Amino acid sequence: QVQLVESGGGLVQAGGSLRLSCAASGRTFSSNAMGWFRQAPGKEREFVSTISWDVSTIYADSVKGRFTISRDNTKNSVYLQMNNLKPEDTALYYCAAGLRLRLPVRGSDYTYWGQGTQVTVSS
Repeated sequence: QVQLVESGGGLVQAGGSLRLSCAASGRTFSSNAMGWFRQAPGKEREFVSTISWDVSTIYADSVKGRFTISRDNTKNSVYLQMNNLKPEDTALYYCAAGLRLRLPVRGSDYTYWGQGTQVTVSS
């Protein structure tokens, strides 16, 4: 049974930082893309970032220069370092694993999803 478990969310003031982690179990994703998405209340889920098996990355324009995605294949994990957080970053953050594309940016291109970790940024 494949599981993705996110951690590291919390409440932080604007300008602060958080580091999200996502640990996968049940299969290895070292040859696959891993990504982060987020969903704010009343809004659709949106793409945040993705990292390929060979460590290429893509970021949404809204987080470029502030967020950094990374992965540790020895731990079957992906991370999202979030700096200079803004109130508009408040959302439930999900990690996901994609099996087909090298750098998928659509949610429909991901097969496995975690349950999410809440990030709240106060002004």
